[in-house]
Amino acid sequence: MTRKGYYRAALVCLGTLVLAVTGWAKLYTMQATPIVPGAVATVEAKADKNAGNTQLELKAEHLAKPTLLTPPATAYVVWLQEQGGEPMNQGVLRVGDDQKTELKMTTAASHFSVFVTAENDPKPRAPSNRVVLRSDVQE
Repeated sequence: MTRKGYYRAALVCLGTLVLAVTGWAKLYTMQATPIVPGAVATVEAKADKNAGNTQLELKAEHLAKPTLLTPPATAYVVWLQEQGGEPMNQGVLRVGDDQKTELKMTTAASHFSVFVTAENDPKPRAPSNRVVLRSDVQE
């Protein structure tokens, strides 16, 4: 291999390494509460290199539909809350017949809590005390 070939190979390896490092994500396990004891959920947090934001993907399995809870609810709502800040509604988890759901979201925060509540209104102004899943994220 020529000297030029070695330089190309080194550049390809370096580029691959840079992409691998910037593409890493952290996976956080969410804690289920006694309201949905069989639920299993994770939050994947990944730094968005372009905007400095954190991209999140929440995935849950074995999550009962909110109408089957005791007492029943109409929706699961996802919230983000920075330390000392107000909770921000991120959207509704739509649970399929397979008891699976996921939601993607983006935040400018790098240290915050993600939690899911059972709600009677799909667009509440504040979270209820019926927390079903919770995790702290530090990106």
